[in-house]
Amino acid sequence: MQQDTPGSQLPRAGLLDRIFQLKSHGTTLRNEVIAGITTFFTMVYIIFVNPQLLANAGMDKSAVFVTTCLIAAIGSILMGVIANLPIALAPAMGLNAFFAFVVVVSMKYSWQTGMGTIFWGALGFFLLSLFRVRYWILANIPSSLRIGIASGIGLMIALMGLHNAGIIVSNPDTMVSLGDLSSPSCLLGALGFFIIVILAARGLHAAVLIAMVVTTILGLVTGNAEFHGIISTPPSIAPVFGQLDLKGSFNQALAGVIFSFMLVNLFDSSGTLIGLTNKAGLADERGQFPRMKQALFVDSLSSMLGAFMGTSSVGAYVESSSGISVGGRTGLVAVVVGLLFLLAIFFAPLAEMIPAYAAAGALVYVGVLMISELSKIQWDDLSEATPAFITAVMMPFSFSITDGIAMGFISYVVIKLGTGHFKALNPCVIGVALVFLLKYILV
Repeated sequence: MQQDTPGSQLPRAGLLDRIFQLKSHGTTLRNEVIAGITTFFTMVYIIFVNPQLLANAGMDKSAVFVTTCLIAAIGSILMGVIANLPIALAPAMGLNAFFAFVVVVSMKYSWQTGMGTIFWGALGFFLLSLFRVRYWILANIPSSLRIGIASGIGLMIALMGLHNAGIIVSNPDTMVSLGDLSSPSCLLGALGFFIIVILAARGLHAAVLIAMVVTTILGLVTGNAEFHGIISTPPSIAPVFGQLDLKGSFNQALAGVIFSFMLVNLFDSSGTLIGLTNKAGLADERGQFPRMKQALFVDSLSSMLGAFMGTSSVGAYVESSSGISVGGRTGLVAVVVGLLFLLAIFFAPLAEMIPAYAAAGALVYVGVLMISELSKIQWDDLSEATPAFITAVMMPFSFSITDGIAMGFISYVVIKLGTGHFKALNPCVIGVALVFLLKYILV
């Protein structure tokens, strides 16, 4: 009887195992699929929110729905196949609102011109990656700031989850306050969170997915979720596809807008990549991770393609941490997310059925996991602890990943200079801090 040789074992290992190196990452096909489904359901809201926001700029809502699904699918699949990271991409929240309400509504530019500024900002973003400037920036971020970034993202995710469930609401007197805790959204959102924590504590990786299914079903039964059907025909993307005005947007008057898109995209997406790879155990002590260069290229190219297709800037999604939290470790997670976004084009009514509170518990749970990074801070060294703290708290307080990072870098340089720790500063940290200072002074 012929014995198996190492080479003969390759076909048995499966194509997916060879492409994504499942065994070497300590994961399985089942885990990666569950993680991909989990990530998808925590970020699927973007295919409904993004068209609503961009409609305020005068864009065709139905067409934007399809392009949002398409760019999320393309970006996520490329990230999975090329970079082999469990990180999904989609149009970035915050930048879509900036485009719609600031560039178009407030500054009175056409949405076609606004899309042009997004493209030029993404091109600058790509050039930073091409000439390794972005790589150099990420590789030289101090560990305390990286930890602060990861923890801040966790706090911001938790805040989003609490808001989506109606547990935390805005208040003109106290800024924020408790919502109506007896409301169905609060009760079901809280139930989902406790289901996740209890099942996860028992070692069940599908805890997040189970909680979302249970809360959605309960929502349907109690009349707090609506069944909209299953399948719909995708509308045409012609009204927005390739309609950007590259010539009209490339002028001095819009230089600040282009710079803002480039800067925010750089630090939002880069900060998210750092936080997620750190949480997945893929980053080293300097914040570098496998196939970092490929990930940065995919990230920047997706933003350029997104602008051409007719949607706002694309970036890595913090909600990818929900898939990481249930065991996702390879690019197969991102590929699964991408395929589900493609399916969402046809199953829009079914995807729309999932209420915001069904994913709220997952977001709060992810916040719990990511804030644990603060335990690695040298709390006895105020020159390290304070910038990390400022970075972490400024993200949810300003509701901006970029502003949190900016405050962290600026405070790091000021405190290190003030305490005489000059050797802790490198040209990257000083340069980034100065750029942010100029941004706040000039923009």
